[in-house]
Parts: sequence; structure tokens; C-alpha cells
Amino acid sequence: MRNSFGPIGFFDSGVGGTSVWSAVHTLLPNESTIYVADSVHAPYGERSKEEILALSIKNTDFLISKGCKLIVVACNTATTNAIAELREKYNMPFIGIEPAIKPAALQTQTGKVGLLATKGTLGSALFHKTVHENAVGVEIIEQEGTGLVALIEGGFAEGDEVYQLLESYLLPMKEKGIDRLVLGCTHYPFLIPAIKKILPKHIEIIDAAGAVAKQTKNILEKEGLLSVIKASNSVEVLENDGRNHEPKHVFYSNGSTAVLKRFIPALVEVKLLYSSDL
Repeated sequence: MRNSFGPIGFFDSGVGGTSVWSAVHTLLPNESTIYVADSVHAPYGERSKEEILALSIKNTDFLISKGCKLIVVACNTATTNAIAELREKYNMPFIGIEPAIKPAALQTQTGKVGLLATKGTLGSALFHKTVHENAVGVEIIEQEGTGLVALIEGGFAEGDEVYQLLESYLLPMKEKGIDRLVLGCTHYPFLIPAIKKILPKHIEIIDAAGAVAKQTKNILEKEGLLSVIKASNSVEVLENDGRNHEPKHVFYSNGSTAVLKRFIPALVEVKLLYSSDL
């Protein structure tokens, strides 16, 4: 039986999923969390479905070994390529993240929506099913964001190389008349300041982190797993009898913890650990 005082687990192919972690932490400050950054294998978007599934299973096993009660697959590519298999393999709740095609399609006034995503997401069956079901009559202008994840994993969210890449991807979308831009990778929200300098203000930027946070809360409530621990910042390791402990946040990486720390809100104290088990 899962412990309601156990942590929420997150995994991504690096630092990108911290954008989702931040949204969940903001909505659910009483929850402890454990985050896995599989930076050694980033980007997932350039790997095969079989590789993505194997890495997702490895990350899930690690988080389960740490006592997680629910796992957020904080990676669009891992969600679209592996979450169905994860739900079938494990007896625990999983929350995935998909490109926010539905709200963009409902909101667009021009009938044209831009989508910046990874190769792995754009080529997945789940993505095509989402577009087919939620974007009838809307033109989805897809663009693979090659190179962007690698730059962010290197700690670069701005700079000449970032701007040059973004301009080459976004300006053709602008010329085609999009009025919504969907960010289809959890790394990409860190590029929003740069994107706003390239696109005009009338083009709304949409990502799914807020929706993931709301769904996480809904599932925890439904499963009776919502924590009632008083929120505070702490770096201690979560004990099994969480009833006597305040929320704690532990981040594991098999890459540079220094890079990971740049993307974690300064007000939240965390424990950053390099792990060779990932």
C-alpha cells in the first residue's frame, strides 16, 4: 500500500522537467518530491522508442525504490513513447505530459498553431492521435527543435546560438500566420524569454506544466494520497514514517548537478545528489 506521506517522483532526460516540477510544487507545497535527471542519456527525442522505454523503466524503478507514491513523467518524449507501457507494467499512478494541442486549437483565431517539439514526440503514435482528436480544422505547423535541448542541458537558455536556432524555427511559423505556439518539450519553457524577443506579442505561448500540476492534485485526491504535512524548505532525506517530517525535495542526476541547480527556484532548498545508479 502506498504511503500518502511518500514523495511524488519526477523524471526527465535532464533539467527540462524542472519546469513541471516547479508547477507541481507551487500548487502542492505540502508534498515531498524526488526528481531524476537522466542527463547522460539526453536528449530522449533523438532515441528510438525501444531506448526511450528502457530508460523510462530504469527511471521508474529508481523512483519506486525511493518510496514514491506517484510518478510524473516530466518529459513529452517519454510520455508519448512509454507511458502506456509504464501504466501496464506498474501498479501505481502515472501523470504524463503531452503538447497542449487541445487548448491551442480551441483558442486560435487564425486557425494556425505552431508546435515546437522533439523528433521523438512528433513521430509518436500518441501525438498523432492527440492531433487527430483535438485539432480538427486547425493547421498544426510542426517544427523539430533540433539542438535546443542540448543547449539547455549545457546551461544555455539565451545567447547568440540559442537566438539563431530559435529564429530559424519560429520565424517561418510567424510568416505562416500562427497565433499560438505550443511548447512540446519540458525543456522549452526556459526559452520563453528568448522566444518573446523573437515573436510578436499577439502570438500566445502555451505549455502544459500547469495542467500537469492540476492533474497531479486530482489523482492524489482520488487515490487518497494527498499529503497534509506542513510545507517548509528542507534538504533532509525523507523518512518512511513521513508523518513526523516536513516536505523535502531531493534531486538526483547522473550528469552535472551544477547545471541542474541553475534551473531550480532559489527559494526552495534541495539536496542535489550525483547517482551512478541512473
